[in-house]
Amino acid sequence: MGVTIYVFYWLGTWLDEKYAVEGEWWMKGLTMFGVGLSLYQFIKQVNYINRNE
Repeated sequence: MGVTIYVFYWLGTWLDEKYAVEGEWWMKGLTMFGVGLSLYQFIKQVNYINRNE
């Protein structure tokens, strides 16, 4: 989970610097997307484990 969130945070920071965005909107948006994606992956894995027990 942490790696996914960090990658999206890093990508957002890079885009903010590249396009000189005020308010760091890329970083905030992509970090939240990374959190959502990580939670989705986590829930999917837990459901898979529960079905196979």
